[in-house]
Amino acid sequence: MQRFKNKYAIITGGTNGMGFATAQQFINEGGKVVITGRSDETVSKAVEKLGENSHGIVSNAGSMHDIFKLQEQVKQYIDTIDFLFVNAGYGRFSSIEDANENHFDELFNMLVKGTFFTVQQILPIMKNGSSIVLNTSFVTEIGTANFSVYSAAKSAVKSFIKTFASELTEKGIRVNGISSGHIKTNIFNNTGLNADQIKAALEGIIPTIPFKRLGEPIEIANSVLFLASDEASYIHGTELTVDAGISVIRG
Repeated sequence: MQRFKNKYAIITGGTNGMGFATAQQFINEGGKVVITGRSDETVSKAVEKLGENSHGIVSNAGSMHDIFKLQEQVKQYIDTIDFLFVNAGYGRFSSIEDANENHFDELFNMLVKGTFFTVQQILPIMKNGSSIVLNTSFVTEIGTANFSVYSAAKSAVKSFIKTFASELTEKGIRVNGISSGHIKTNIFNNTGLNADQIKAALEGIIPTIPFKRLGEPIEIANSVLFLASDEASYIHGTELTVDAGISVIRG
């Protein structure tokens, strides 16, 4: 299947997990990709794996300085794009009592400001008929202890789906979101937990998932690329939930 032959995508946070899997599958289906990541090492390794139809940019979604350079950096490789997956981000979790202003600002700067201004900066090079997918989360649908700031930030991103869709309709740009469940990614790597603590957290999470397993990054990638493809040409302003039903059963 060559759904994305001669098409170009930007995938933020494309060096691992869901972003990398989406970039890899987009290339497998004929497209070319520009990915972003926070370090030269991770970007270089990802591009090496993705091959000649990929380019990488070191860019931090939590840095306005980096975001305001992003369009010009992308234009070193391509002039216009067909698909933007705003995926960059990670989780950091805290109780209400222990959360501080730095914790709050870090997540809102990266997930909310980062998402909004990434879209703003890339819009000028998006074609009529192109597509944007925002990465939200099932946590916007259920209450989870220690997730209050992260859930609030993801809820703000979720609100962008409808407001962006309303505003970008006349530009011919579709906007949708992907609400992922518990996926095999590095989401816990920035939490300060050690390997044993992460293992214990996952052992507590998996029994709560209806399918009793973590999702694979490719399962999210396939859903994201469906929304990006012509097969979803009549889908606009919608959030597609891919979480094994956890938000319905626990919600």
